[in-house]
Amino acid sequence: MELVSVLLNRAWRLTGLSDKRSRRMEEKALEVYDVIRTIRDPEKPNTLEELDVVTEKCVEVQELGDEEYLIIIRFSPTVPHCSLATLIGLCLQVKLQRCLPFKHKLEIYITEGTHSTEEDINKQINDKERVAAAMENPNLREMVEQCVTEPDD
Repeated sequence: MELVSVLLNRAWRLTGLSDKRSRRMEEKALEVYDVIRTIRDPEKPNTLEELDVVTEKCVEVQELGDEEYLIIIRFSPTVPHCSLATLIGLCLQVKLQRCLPFKHKLEIYITEGTHSTEEDINKQINDKERVAAAMENPNLREMVEQCVTEPDD
């Protein structure tokens, strides 16, 4: 299997497909970043971009198949004990599910070493049942809506 991968990578490089594919992944990552950068912080009057909670470098896109992508986001809460990190992850989930025009799978993580309970939060924000249950809570849903709604919406 590894030999096949090596041969495919060589063929892609020779034909220029690797460069085209790489550019396409970078373009998809920028498209994802454009969606999440305007999410508002739940406590502050700033966006996640303004607070450096998300950056262009925190978005990774991998091709899974024909027009299907794996999106991996690693965000950094402003403080290691941020009590709203789970809510930020939920906002990222909701906004991307609503706004991305292409088929995708989504994985959201707290950047390693930036939060005291990152493992637990990572499990929560990537559990579809927990996300769905959280969005059934009217108070939580309202908070998410306030964070993900664009100012001119």
